[in-house]
Amino acid sequence: METKWLEDFISLAETNNFSRSASQRHVTQPAFSRRIQSLENWLGTDLVDRTSYPTRLTPAGLVFYEQALEMLGQINGVRELLRNKRAAAMTSIDLAVPHTLSLTFIPKWITQLETDFAPINSRLMALNVHDAVLQLVEGGCDLLLCYHHPRQPVQLDPGRYDMLVLGREALRAYARCDKTRTPEFTLPGTKQDPLPFLSYTNNAYLGRMVELILADTKTALHLENHYETDMAEGLKMMALEGRGIAFLPESAVTRELKQKLLAPADGGVSDWQIEMEIRLYRERPSPARPGKMIVSRLWDYLESQQKTSAKKQRVPASER
Repeated sequence: METKWLEDFISLAETNNFSRSASQRHVTQPAFSRRIQSLENWLGTDLVDRTSYPTRLTPAGLVFYEQALEMLGQINGVRELLRNKRAAAMTSIDLAVPHTLSLTFIPKWITQLETDFAPINSRLMALNVHDAVLQLVEGGCDLLLCYHHPRQPVQLDPGRYDMLVLGREALRAYARCDKTRTPEFTLPGTKQDPLPFLSYTNNAYLGRMVELILADTKTALHLENHYETDMAEGLKMMALEGRGIAFLPESAVTRELKQKLLAPADGGVSDWQIEMEIRLYRERPSPARPGKMIVSRLWDYLESQQKTSAKKQRVPASER
């Protein structure tokens, strides 16, 4: 059955005239009559009493008229709903982001963009780094925001994907402050008395960053695993309970440092820290896959901001 058959039948039921309905439906009367006949054949019953004049519906036609109105209303309602969703989707930005950045970087970034760029409708998918990258590769998101380090790079083809560096932050050790506002635990610990260690699971990106720190340090760190999770927020909460030392991104502990609830536990030793980039990726637009207009506008804005910032950095302070 075709929806135009329903529209034809509803018109005929309301005009009781084949010629007038054919004119309303912009078809010839023979073509209109064939479409009504096709609907009747599909239903297996007569809808129109052709022995009377003016035309009137059969008892089955009267029943089907109410059903046809309801069916056509549902079909049109669904079509409008899906069209509105598509329109909304084209003006919304889908972001794939690792859990930590979704809590620390994204809220302030979105707020700043809405102030300096434009109001943004966004949908956030908080995932581990591997799954977030897959979302971009498989077309499940418009933008990927993630950490990057040269020794643990995100494997995306630079010929297919554009990239911007939005910031940098250090990963370092923190512990709860005691009553004197100094950390309860400090690196490196001793072999006889290892420090309680709050660690990431093996599959966590930040866990691999911690492994680089431990592998590169000139002074051995003596740590004993007491707890592990793949989320930095979970490690932070355990550190606040005084359960041990945790390596955390600095953006994750900004408030706790100001309130003197946590403090760096590395004594400022650079060997026990590592710096990561915060990168934004998108699939490069092409004639076959142009992408969303709002994403292109945002990318152009971010690129222009970075170029402006780079120019300012090259100008001596005395000339600014």
